[in-house]
Amino acid sequence: MPPVVPAAQVTPVPPTTLAAVLAVLVVGCLSGCGGSGAAAEGREGVPGGAKAVGQAADALVRAGSSRVRTSMRMASGGTWLTITGVGGFDYERRQGEFTLELPADATGTEEHKPITELLTPGALYMKDRGAGVPEGKWVRVDTTRLPDGNLVTGGATEPLAAAELLRGAQQVTLVGEETVDGVRVRHYRGSADIVRAARATPAAARGPLRAAAKGFTVTDVPFDAWLDGAGRIRELTQRFTFSPAGRAPGTGQDVTVVSTTRFDRFGSPVPVIMPRAADIWSGKIVSAQAG
Repeated sequence: MPPVVPAAQVTPVPPTTLAAVLAVLVVGCLSGCGGSGAAAEGREGVPGGAKAVGQAADALVRAGSSRVRTSMRMASGGTWLTITGVGGFDYERRQGEFTLELPADATGTEEHKPITELLTPGALYMKDRGAGVPEGKWVRVDTTRLPDGNLVTGGATEPLAAAELLRGAQQVTLVGEETVDGVRVRHYRGSADIVRAARATPAAARGPLRAAAKGFTVTDVPFDAWLDGAGRIRELTQRFTFSPAGRAPGTGQDVTVVSTTRFDRFGSPVPVIMPRAADIWSGKIVSAQAG
């Protein structure tokens, strides 16, 4: 499926910026996540379209769990760099486990060991993330303190937060009926307002979106969503735009990240084994500044 925005429309950023998503951002995140991303063009709304995508998160919770595949793309010097991931997520417990693969030139080396991530309410755990962390050790990140609500920080958008962002959907267009992984789906396009989504999300789960609503100065997130007959998301592409850490919003080039999340194998078990306290690294973490 094509991304929300063609590569030609994305502002190129230095190669070090993609590495910073997993190196700098999990420590300091996007100091003042500001951006100039524009909302989707105004279109005639589709009756029931906003309601359909707005209820997608509820459909995932009813499904219980699923396998999830992710990709997070950034433009670097005219070349797309992509972080990919695969794992599973339990929507009732709001926790999951993923294995992320980084492109070689995101770290300046030919290869980088896969990073294991555990997503839990209020915390993100990362193993083998490098940057001065001993092999096999975990780094714990308090996601309630991340100004982007962990929408881009971990290198993969938290699946349920991505779906809950659609509660703020507006100007929704029905593109048509298509097929995703052999399943007939309806393809919707529009933009989602983070502030509106945070207000519409149940109180117990609105923390990430509330943080993102405060952290991003531009809260419109263009999206494409493919829903099956049960209202569950099969594929979701979202475009986030922000200012790099240390740069005032509206000055210089903003960074655009295209996040794609794919869902299948609904109801599959998602075992998550939490790390022991002794395996969580509490020492110094090396961070390189983004270019």
